[in-house]
Amino acid sequence: MYTGLTGYHPQHFRIHPVLDQILERWTGEQKETVHLLINKFGLPNEASWTKIIWYNNGPWKRTIVHLDAVPHNFPTPHLDYLEQTIDYKVPVQFFDELAQFDGSLYPDRTAGEATAKCDQEAANFMALNLMHDIVTGRRSVEDARRFATEIEKGLRLKGQSSPYFERFLFPKQSHTSDPDVRYF
Repeated sequence: MYTGLTGYHPQHFRIHPVLDQILERWTGEQKETVHLLINKFGLPNEASWTKIIWYNNGPWKRTIVHLDAVPHNFPTPHLDYLEQTIDYKVPVQFFDELAQFDGSLYPDRTAGEATAKCDQEAANFMALNLMHDIVTGRRSVEDARRFATEIEKGLRLKGQSSPYFERFLFPKQSHTSDPDVRYF
């Protein structure tokens, strides 16, 4: 594994010798996504044979592109390989509802994080924005699923955007970790 990649210049054909060697084994959407993210955020902070990681890139606490993808059918068949995380304190009573909304949405109570995993950054913004809508009572699970289907259909089939795809529609959170209660 290589860490601390620096010196990316878009005009260079080669990105970085170690990263180039890793990406030679990658194909398809995952490889294309890594190149898109390098153009947007610069070189990653870590790279291994199976994942490429950026920290504190744009609005994200962490972005990981996984070589191994997981098939996901909601709201349309695609592969989940782009994992993006923010600091967010999800109340425990919403964990089941969020799992019903989207199986690729992962709240982490102890770390105080919420992670979305999809194939596009726009879809991760949408999942986390709808998570916030559910947690704040703005939408039910069923309404969030209907809305996600409607706007993602517009994005994927017609190239239509929505604020839900472009940015977070809620304030950034901090100090979100919950180490729980000590019993001994």
